[in-house]
Amino acid sequence: MFRTVTAGLDGSAESRAAAEWAAREAELRGLPLKIVQVWEPVPDPTAQAPLLGPETHQHWTEGVPRESAEGLRLRHPGVEVVGEQLSGNPGEVLAEASKTAALLVLGSRALGGVGGLLVGSVSLSVVAHAECPTVLVRAGEQAADEHEADPAGIPSAATPFRSVVLGLDTDHPDETLIEFAFDAALRRATSLRVVHAWFPPPYYAYGMPVNPPLHEALALEQSRALAEVLSPWRQKYPDVKTTEESRYGSAAEQLVGASRKASLVVVGRRIRRGALGAHIGHVTHAVLHHSTAPVAVIAHG
Repeated sequence: MFRTVTAGLDGSAESRAAAEWAAREAELRGLPLKIVQVWEPVPDPTAQAPLLGPETHQHWTEGVPRESAEGLRLRHPGVEVVGEQLSGNPGEVLAEASKTAALLVLGSRALGGVGGLLVGSVSLSVVAHAECPTVLVRAGEQAADEHEADPAGIPSAATPFRSVVLGLDTDHPDETLIEFAFDAALRRATSLRVVHAWFPPPYYAYGMPVNPPLHEALALEQSRALAEVLSPWRQKYPDVKTTEESRYGSAAEQLVGASRKASLVVVGRRIRRGALGAHIGHVTHAVLHHSTAPVAVIAHG
């Protein structure tokens, strides 16, 4: 089956920004773009209200996707754009759509006064259940935001892309996650910045006085582990300049900080099939809410 870059659309500013980002990504990947608009049925008594009558229903299920697709075709003439209208629970429908997508793109509101994201329950549900990589894009995201500043200090789509940032756990490195990040950097002709955070093991951390030599030894051990994980990937992607950052402290804080100079932040979500069901780890959850760059969440085993 020929896969697409798929974007969820509900007419909001954040979903329009997501659709624009998805169109740019489809062009980078040489894939078609599918715009999916989900109409959630309302109870019959409510549906009789004038604002939710047949004309409004037709506008949202036909007009919004059609107009959005037409605009995307004009702005991105090299991308094949198709629209699809579906009905049901948005979270469930979009999670189902992820099964036939190469990438799923969703919008997220920007936090007032803060550069991060406000991730709604639908987006979180989709991220937790999607079977393909899922990207969250904040409202107002522009192509220039992903690029370096020009000589005048103004971000411009004519300048090189900012680096791609990868959050990596060296204890459980996953090939799917790492390859996605390297591939994203290669397609953008930019560098890859790999961020790894660590804390001392419990038997070192508790009940022991500050020991600088021990700390330095642990830091060196962590740096070597990171270099070892990345070594074969550097060989596989020789054209991607890679920098490694192994630092003591919170992974979430370091990734959020790195997002300020990134075109894309890549994090993982471990697939869990236990009694508690699917959910998002605390680091990924924090990055989703506070990153200033689009965030790609990669599900892995």
